[in-house]
Amino acid sequence: MELTSKISVIIPAFNEENGVGQVIQEIPKHVVSEIIVVNNASIDNTEQVALRHGATVLHEPVPGYGRACLKGIDYLRKSNTPPDVVVFLDADHSDYPEEISKLVEPIERDGVDLVIGSRALGTKERGSMTPQQIFGNWLATRLLKMFYGVKFTDLGPFRAIRFDKLIELNMQDKTYGWTVEMQLKAAKLGMACVEVPVGYRKRIGFSKISGTIKGTVLAGYKIITTLFRYL
Repeated sequence: MELTSKISVIIPAFNEENGVGQVIQEIPKHVVSEIIVVNNASIDNTEQVALRHGATVLHEPVPGYGRACLKGIDYLRKSNTPPDVVVFLDADHSDYPEEISKLVEPIERDGVDLVIGSRALGTKERGSMTPQQIFGNWLATRLLKMFYGVKFTDLGPFRAIRFDKLIELNMQDKTYGWTVEMQLKAAKLGMACVEVPVGYRKRIGFSKISGTIKGTVLAGYKIITTLFRYL
């Protein structure tokens, strides 16, 4: 299917100099209009690598995944020619950027509002997700179904959403609750949501969240509290 939407990609990046270049390089340029890397308080060469590979680089000096995403959204909101669809993608090369079309197709073909790239439905490289990540996704998606009546299998960061619907969500979370906030708000507003299976591989470099006990605990706590905040 040949895509006709104007698509922008937002890539939050915190010390991802070793992965962000490969991610940008593998994004299908005939599909995507602009690649936005939000340099989120990095102290390495993330910015230089992203610029060298042709990305637009924004700066968010305060650490926080949600803060970086909000910075990218604000940039697009102020654009004279905002996109039709926004794709969120990690900078660590764990996702497969060439699958962007796969995420956007249901939006164009079926009129869907939000598409989640599900690692649970796709093929995961052995060791690409920690046991605590797998359990956390299992628990969070079941709570989403229990409290919000929507069925998801994953909170995966690789996702596509209509830009006007993204604005309607009025996203607020600045840290680890970002992904679940988007999914539960979409459910509450009755948006059409689907999942598509995506591949997942071991990331380049060290995870700041799942790679530490502190990061894992904080992320889990934030996801659970976000789930209950909007009841």
